[in-house]
Amino acid sequence: MAFRFQRRIRLAPGVRLNLSKRGLGLSIGPRGASLSLGPGGVQGHAGIPGTGLAYRQRLGGAGGAGATAAPAEGGGSSSGGKAAALEALLVEGASLPIQVEVDQGGQVTYFHGDGTPMSDAEARVLRRRAEESLREQLRAYCERLNAELDRLGRLHEATPPPESNGYVTRDFTEPPPPPFQPRPPAWWHTLWPPARQCHEAQNRRDRADFDERYRAWEWRKAEHDAAEFARYQREGERVWHDPDAMEQTLRERLEEIDWPRETLVDFDLGSDVSTIAVDIELPGEEEMPDCRWSMPPKQLKLSPRRLSATRRRALYRDHVHGIAFRVLGAVFARLPAVKEARVSGYRRVRDPATGGERDQYLYSVKVARAQWEKIHFDRLDQVDPVAALEAFTLRRDMTRTGIFRDIEPLKLV
Repeated sequence: MAFRFQRRIRLAPGVRLNLSKRGLGLSIGPRGASLSLGPGGVQGHAGIPGTGLAYRQRLGGAGGAGATAAPAEGGGSSSGGKAAALEALLVEGASLPIQVEVDQGGQVTYFHGDGTPMSDAEARVLRRRAEESLREQLRAYCERLNAELDRLGRLHEATPPPESNGYVTRDFTEPPPPPFQPRPPAWWHTLWPPARQCHEAQNRRDRADFDERYRAWEWRKAEHDAAEFARYQREGERVWHDPDAMEQTLRERLEEIDWPRETLVDFDLGSDVSTIAVDIELPGEEEMPDCRWSMPPKQLKLSPRRLSATRRRALYRDHVHGIAFRVLGAVFARLPAVKEARVSGYRRVRDPATGGERDQYLYSVKVARAQWEKIHFDRLDQVDPVAALEAFTLRRDMTRTGIFRDIEPLKLV
């Protein structure tokens, strides 16, 4: 089969494990926004970096809800003075934006909201005065890390059924500007014509400003509605016969998947648009997380428990097969004209003969739509992605313990 064109999609990660040489990074809030920990509960802190302006709102704990605007704190001439100032703020229940970082051993390092490291004295004060809030946040982070670890082996569970083609348009969610309300004149405006004229001029300016904002909102809404209608037509009609519509639809649908890591996907549509070939760049086994996390009952830290080599290979095996399953699901659900798909997965490995890198294909599977439709998509939690791919025409050289050897990918002819 001669392919008409080739496309590459670089899929950005959604939720991902932040594994790096520096360690596991936990920032409680992005730059300009963070969580504040204190005896009064957990509070949100948002500001414009570099301006000293901040907005704080209680998110939970005692004292109910409320919000205040204030300049950001700063200053302090010595470590002891800063620690004393920090303790005074926490005793008073003040909002305190912080960041923490968890290294590979589970140890926690504390930073001020602007990223400045806390001194040992400040960290001791923080642990003593805000232990409950810190523990709550670290426990939630620990649970999220473990959930993301488990999710790597269950990527296939969110696969749509093949009959779920078409597109449901989304409403424009941005509310319009509040209605214009002219400012009422004061009683003395009737007695002094220049004041009345100034008041009327201000109302005209306010009205003009409202009209401009409302027209801009209407324009954004019209653009949104037009784009949604175009996508509705494309996925409902053109996707059956138009290669450009098929390419754009598959691109958008793959980009909407919550990928754990950046993923490259190359695909070719056949000349009669009934076949497709997809190549997926897979992660290396060394990129997989190698531990689960727990939180000691009496310490403000996380404890890593290393996964066995067998468990890690099993996770990798389930993950890379789940990626193929998920991509096949997107193809058959969103491209109804496709009757047969070939999906191959490869990883970049070091070539000992040259010292350079090469593509090592781990599997290549050919699936007909009629075969795909036999899967029970309402029970995907009971489906093993490895066994599912083995039910199709599969080329793969894998040991029982999950070690892969090179294969030559299938060709659609």
